[in-house]
Amino acid sequence: KLYSIVLLKVLFFPKKLIKAQMSNQVRLRLLPSARCLFDEPIQLKVAGLRSKQVVTMRARSTDEKGVVFSSSATYRADGSGEIDLSRDASLSGNYVGVEPMGLLWSMRPDVLHKRFQKTNALNPHVVNFSVHEEEGGMLAEVKNERFLMGDGVSRVPVKQGNIRGVLFTPPGEGPFPAVLDLYTFGGGLSEKRAALLASRGFLVLTVALYGHDDLPKNIKEVHLDYFEECIKFLKNQDKAGSNGVGVISLSKSGDLALSVASYLPGVQAVIWINGCSANVAFPLYYKNRQILSALKFDMNKVISTESGALVTKYCMHDPLKEENKASLVPIERASGRFLFVASEDDLNWDSKAYMNAMVDRLKRHGKENFESVSYPGAGHYLEPPFGPYCPSSFHAVTGVPVLWGGEPKAHTAAEVHLWRKIQEFFRTHLSCDKIKIKSKL
Repeated sequence: KLYSIVLLKVLFFPKKLIKAQMSNQVRLRLLPSARCLFDEPIQLKVAGLRSKQVVTMRARSTDEKGVVFSSSATYRADGSGEIDLSRDASLSGNYVGVEPMGLLWSMRPDVLHKRFQKTNALNPHVVNFSVHEEEGGMLAEVKNERFLMGDGVSRVPVKQGNIRGVLFTPPGEGPFPAVLDLYTFGGGLSEKRAALLASRGFLVLTVALYGHDDLPKNIKEVHLDYFEECIKFLKNQDKAGSNGVGVISLSKSGDLALSVASYLPGVQAVIWINGCSANVAFPLYYKNRQILSALKFDMNKVISTESGALVTKYCMHDPLKEENKASLVPIERASGRFLFVASEDDLNWDSKAYMNAMVDRLKRHGKENFESVSYPGAGHYLEPPFGPYCPSSFHAVTGVPVLWGGEPKAHTAAEVHLWRKIQEFFRTHLSCDKIKIKSKL
């Protein structure tokens, strides 16, 4: 009787219907949950496959600019018809080997030279994971919502005085370590890193310098007074620890963070990530007086590549030459702690050499208020982990697409390690005692 029923299904049921019934048995699960923070790892599991069946795992997402990012990898099920990405190795695709988060960091844009844009903290980063037969038919899918703001974190837009930004406050009474996020270049406002730090227990103000709200679209000079205003605003928050603030940077804003720590009061801890040791591109003013000249670059020294993106690593003038020393930031004046972070495969500029020069400078002045870390195989854009690795994109200062450097797997490992390091550094060196610090200028 059972044999007759099966035979009837094979003879008379449409093949597509039988395939659909089979695919309904395949289950794709996200652990511990399909909803998580952007910086949290997930475990992706497939069950209900045939023993040793070969399938393709895919991930797909669309960023805030409408650019589609996707990845794929081939896996073979075990004898029980199951795949666990934290255990099983990819056989081919965007990556090979055991990479539990590989489908996320290996996602690539569908057009050249695009960087994944996720700057608004209100909406999650949505990724669709799916499992497909070798012929391409989808067997199962699941949606992963990766949030920038944890439960209870408040987001308040700031438009006070000259400040344009967003303040993120963790849940609870506080006080919390206060951090100024200088993700300022490229125009506009980026909330991702600030929101995630707030989700980890920090009170964070992220600010725009230009290209946002009623700020000018472009700038020709930078005024340190703006950041002084930001620090005062941050320290005056009810839930902020007022013994000093932390400052976190990236790229060009690295030299701004150095200047903030060297010239302004109340800065207790600074994280410099792949910046320069000198004030780059724009002269720096304070109280209407120029305090640092601008270190310039020579576009005749760019290196062209087949992809159309340029290598700018060797374009910056040497900040240690006599004619450029007026652009060097006098970091020996800073009383706070420094964490210097450099990627050894940074193709934007030689951040490792700049870091070494700063370490030497501080040592010559008898200073020990620093620590440094460098990452082999990592590129310029070190951000919170598990976003798509960016090999190239448009450069805000040069106005052309450039290569950022790095190898995807090593770069992602650096981001995971650095994200923990950032939180540990700020927790160690940001005090919440109510002590006021006098101005140095």
